[in-house]
Amino acid sequence: MSDKAVLGRGVAALLSNADEAEREDRYFLCDIDKIQANPNQPRVFFDAEKLQELAASIREKGVIQPLLVTRGPGNQYTLIAGERRLRAAKLAELEEVPVILLDRAGQDESLELALIENIQRQDLNPIEEAQAYARLMEDFQLTQEEVGRKVGRQRSTIANALRLLALPSAIQQDVAMGALSEGHARVLLRVKDDTERLQSVRDKILNEGLSVRAAERLCARHPGLPTKNASSGSATAVQAGLPASYCQDLSIQLANHLHSRIRIVQQGQRGRLEIEYYSRDDLDRLVGLILE
Repeated sequence: MSDKAVLGRGVAALLSNADEAEREDRYFLCDIDKIQANPNQPRVFFDAEKLQELAASIREKGVIQPLLVTRGPGNQYTLIAGERRLRAAKLAELEEVPVILLDRAGQDESLELALIENIQRQDLNPIEEAQAYARLMEDFQLTQEEVGRKVGRQRSTIANALRLLALPSAIQQDVAMGALSEGHARVLLRVKDDTERLQSVRDKILNEGLSVRAAERLCARHPGLPTKNASSGSATAVQAGLPASYCQDLSIQLANHLHSRIRIVQQGQRGRLEIEYYSRDDLDRLVGLILE
């Protein structure tokens, strides 16, 4: 069994195929100053308050989950996974931390292990998670479905996360820092091609504390349409069927629930609802959501 296959299943799984002598060589207490950060670390932001909380826990209970390392230059080790634990251990002023040495991991596998380990721990922010998926796809020529299998996610989850990377870097920074929620970011994707409107909606969300639903309504409103109280020079004929704004609101709600593109096509009083899917698995997912 490969190290990658047992990642996240604990020390026993990582050392299950090793004899006693090899276990002692691979699992040991390492001088904390000999561990170098992983240059391929996908995490960018570390919450200072949460690090302090982890450091307090480590002072009381120690580092329960060993760090994963490979041999580095000289008498040093390079971190594969566990940078939060390493940083918190330094805050707790530990001199040694438990590690598992993965000598078989080359540079490429080290990156893949680090990416997968961070994703599976579910404490990346939405942008870091999307970037980790993108790196897995780009560096290892993986499809969205293959990435999903490696990290235990649905393909649709990978696809929706990757869409966040289409936002401008400034908006991505807002999401990464927690100023904007992932839900707000998905709403902003609807106006990403209109730079001025995107900035306007973003500012309203932050300045007025708009909910995701309020932001949806704001983005659904055509910028050239008058408000209800605006006067009009001439009467406008009321078309048969549902109002376009109502259809657009419904489409947004369904898209957010199903995580797929939705289209309502009106034909007088009748019409049809179109739900886009991207693969057989995605179709099965949509059917499951509709029938549940």
